[in-house]
Amino acid sequence: MRLNRFAIRVAGLVLMSGALSAHATLPPPTPEEAQAQAVKKAAADAQAAKDKDALLASMDALSTRWRANARAKGLKVNPPTAMASASVAVKAPAAQNSPTGQPDGKLTAAGAAAPKTSEKAGTAAPSKDVKPAPSPPAASVKTVK
Repeated sequence: MRLNRFAIRVAGLVLMSGALSAHATLPPPTPEEAQAQAVKKAAADAQAAKDKDALLASMDALSTRWRANARAKGLKVNPPTAMASASVAVKAPAAQNSPTGQPDGKLTAAGAAAPKTSEKAGTAAPSKDVKPAPSPPAASVKTVK
């Protein structure tokens, strides 16, 4: 029994010392460390740009190969969509900062004024694909018991 209490106290002290050390602040980086971090970030950015260019090239090669194979198989092939810059397509999703149709993540006046309809709440007509309720059995039909 004494060993368990001792173990619990030691564990509590260890946890408290860990919590106190977690609140300690680190000293600011030295100029050499800051320069090394900047060099590392520049290298990572260059590698990311290189990877992005490789991705775009592989996507173009795949698209070209697919189009050639589709024509050989007699499939209808639409002309490729012209773009100002291929890199725009890669960067576009990451640049979005709010939900589509809601500038700055705020509901527009038109969206707020739109009527709120819900089949579940009974404020909207049922969908056309919903089965109608079954009709009650006819009184003239004899059923086997």
